[in-house]
Amino acid sequence: MIKLTRSSSIAITLAAAVALAACGKKEEAPAPVVAPAPAPVVTQPAPAPVAEVASFAGLALGNAVDAGQNVTTPMTTFAPTDTIYAAVTTKGAAPNAAIVARWTFGDGQLVDESSQSIAPTGAAVTTFHIAKPEGWPVGKYKVDISLDGNPVASQEFEVK
Repeated sequence: MIKLTRSSSIAITLAAAVALAACGKKEEAPAPVVAPAPAPVVTQPAPAPVAEVASFAGLALGNAVDAGQNVTTPMTTFAPTDTIYAAVTTKGAAPNAAIVARWTFGDGQLVDESSQSIAPTGAAVTTFHIAKPEGWPVGKYKVDISLDGNPVASQEFEVK
């Protein structure tokens, strides 16, 4: 038989204890992998909607208009039997706009007032007119134009 020395038996006992301890030891689970936080999404604010607005561009008076509703010959003096046209030019686009023509005689006596709703998509001409088959009284007149309730033009004219 083999004879063991005391130091050999201690070494064997220690080795056995270490081996037994290693067998009962639980292995630690690896640390979970944490995905990096997603980068924040930067959004640009939507551009503010552009207000659609029709704006006044011009007024012409005359006694005749062409197919495009433009005054053929601008004038400020009319004959008593003339039909008097006011061609209002607008620019811009709007889903709905209102133009009012207010015609007066002398010291402000109302001759006529009318309005038209328009929905322009660019330059446009809107025509108003007054007529009196028995003839206009001689004197000074005026037409005032407003767009969406705001005065935009005034034109004096005369009947001789």
